[in-house]
Amino acid sequence: MAKYLFLQYVDESKAPRPGTPEMDAVVNAFAEYHAEITAAGAFRDGDPCQPAAAGFSTEVRGGSASTTDGPMHAQSPWLNGYFVLDCADRAEAQRWAERNPAAHAGTVEVHPILTF
Repeated sequence: MAKYLFLQYVDESKAPRPGTPEMDAVVNAFAEYHAEITAAGAFRDGDPCQPAAAGFSTEVRGGSASTTDGPMHAQSPWLNGYFVLDCADRAEAQRWAERNPAAHAGTVEVHPILTF
């Protein structure tokens, strides 16, 4: 089994607001997805992310660090969460990505994790 990192990107401006029926539907969809990947033995880790404004980026150049609040690129979609799954191969990873609720409202970017 190989580990894959699933990064979930969506348009934050179109995300449902907490306490709405739309948000409840999203939460329920992710709960069902989590139950499915857990039952399959694929789930290793994963959590939602706070709003983009809560993040920051740091660079070190020539020995000096600079930190910028918010997302790295102002026009980037919001990284709203991630999963780490064990998958037999790329085809299985693709099937799980297609089932991820974020893929239906945004994009799920999948990266094989290099294990040393």
